[in-house]
This record gives sequence, C-alpha cells and structure tokens, in this order.
Amino acid sequence: MKIRQVNCKTALSLSSLPGLDYSLNPYRGCQHNCAYCYVPNVLRIQRENWGHFVDAKANIPLVLSRELRTKKSGVVGISTVTDPYQPLEKKYKLTRYCLVQLLKYDFPVNIQTKSSLIIRDIDVVSKFSDAEIMMSIGTLNDDERKLLEPNSSPIHERLDILRDYSNAGVKTSVFFGPIYPTISVNDVPEIIDTFIECKISEIMIDKLNLKPGIREAIEKSTSDNHRLHEIFLKNIQKNTQHYGQIRTKIMQVGKKRNVKIADAF
Repeated sequence: MKIRQVNCKTALSLSSLPGLDYSLNPYRGCQHNCAYCYVPNVLRIQRENWGHFVDAKANIPLVLSRELRTKKSGVVGISTVTDPYQPLEKKYKLTRYCLVQLLKYDFPVNIQTKSSLIIRDIDVVSKFSDAEIMMSIGTLNDDERKLLEPNSSPIHERLDILRDYSNAGVKTSVFFGPIYPTISVNDVPEIIDTFIECKISEIMIDKLNLKPGIREAIEKSTSDNHRLHEIFLKNIQKNTQHYGQIRTKIMQVGKKRNVKIADAF
C-alpha cells in the first residue's frame, strides 16, 4: 500500500447528491479495496491501482477551518468518494479533526462509512445538533463480505455501531447497497428486520452497478468460491429482473414494517 501525505487547496466542495450541500473527503484512495467500487470510474483511476494507494490530505482540517468562517451553513457529506474511516484514519485522524472544526459552527453532518472505527468519534458526533450516521451494508453474509470487501469491518461490527449511535441519540440509517446478487426475495424480511432492530430511521437501497471493470473485479474476487461465483454471474448477467424483484419485496416489507425506504439514485 502506497501512502502519501498531500496538501489540498479546498476542503468543502458543492455536492449534487440528494440531501447534501457539501462534500468533504479527507482521503483520496481507499484501503477497503471493494471489488464493486465505482470510484475508479468516477476519478478515472486505473482499476488495477485502486485499493493500493491512499493520499492523505494532511492540511484539510486547517483549510476547512478557514472555509467555515465564510461558508453558508449546509449539510456536509463525509465522505462522498472514499471511506472517511478507512484504516489509515486510525493514525492520521483527519476525519476526527475535521469533525471538531465542523462542530465549532455546528454544520449538519452526514457520515457514510462501512468501518467500525467511527465509534471512536461518538464523543464528537453526539454533540452536533444535526448529525446522521449512514452505515453501508450490502449483505449480512460475512463470508461473502470478506471476498468483495476484504479490508472493511465485519457486518456484526457495523450493526453494533448503528445500535451504539442510536442509543446515543444520533440519527442512524443504512445504505443497503450495492445489494449482493446472492440475496433472494425470501432473505429480505430478515435483513430489513435486522436493520430495524438497530433503531435506524431510514434505509437507502441501490443495485450493483456494472461500470467498466467491475464485473471482471467481482469475477476475480469470487473465482475460488464456485457456488458464489456462479450465483453472482447468473444474477448479474442473465437474470436481469433479479434486482427489480428484490426492490419490490424491500418496498413491501418496508411499508409493512413502517420504515422509510428510498432509492439511492
């Protein structure tokens, strides 16, 4: 893993994502190395290099502190490109230092991650008057998670984080995506109930988007597990109605359970 310390010129960027006014990305590159990640396509980075480098924006807390003096208050999405709590954050603490600056002006924050490291900052996040923790979970099967998200936190730890933050009075939600193609319609009620038990307020859903290079990355990651490999390929390439069927069931269960379900995009 190649780690570089770099300096940035700006911290807050205007965001076009629903519900967000700004985006804040303390890192460029991600150690989680998820096979389905679309960021290399967005940033035009060769996929074979993704997951093997991280640029840590060493001066971003200072740049942010200057910008906050004049910026109009708005919801800050942390992080919209790479995970703000990837393992490197344990050392550099850039996300935590940025949160401290945002708290001074009490900007609303929406933090999305798949890392249990976020529990470290519950003391800061719980002080915001408007904060939301969105945990990314695409499956409850941790064996499958290990194949496609090799350096991310185990699923049970992510669920624990949601409970801890909910109990601390912080709004929590789940980004149920990309929904693993191995999930069946019959799995949906148990998955939704598991999320509800964590006291989440909303579930956002998204399908597995096969941008260039993603299918090949998934094939490589699942090549040693024949059963999983076959199911993925079947429901990605052949069964084009699979996600639609899953989505319909999620909406039905959500309505029955009285939990808000929303499409991510």
